[in-house]
Amino acid sequence: MRLRIFTEPQQGATYDDLLAVARTADELGFDAFFRSDHYLRMGDGDAGPGPTDAWITLAGLARETSRLRLGTLVTASTFRLPGPLAISVAQVDAMSRGRVELGIGAGWFADEHRAHGIPFPSTRAACGPLPSVSGSRTTGASTS
Repeated sequence: MRLRIFTEPQQGATYDDLLAVARTADELGFDAFFRSDHYLRMGDGDAGPGPTDAWITLAGLARETSRLRLGTLVTASTFRLPGPLAISVAQVDAMSRGRVELGIGAGWFADEHRAHGIPFPSTRAACGPLPSVSGSRTTGASTS
């Protein structure tokens, strides 16, 4: 059985909180650490320390852990352009010595997009670039 950790830091966790969880999971033999990719708290309550960026957080955790697989559940395709996202993920994968898992979603939370000035396209438009990123990064196949 594989045990994996999933966190929702937009609900009020700092980088230090996430680092403590990831280090403990790494030491206890958990298989992976995943975090959400949200910039806005959902629901009522104190927003805590504020938002954190998923891929910047994972880059730090990549250097501070030794065996955990690291990734998002899931990266919003609307937050980052496909090319820069591929570069970020590849860099974190290198920093972790090959321990990254990438999950991509359409980005569904309209309030979050409005709060941060991120355009909120239709689901079809948001998912449009996904095959080109996954095809070029995972298979090396041309996407043109």
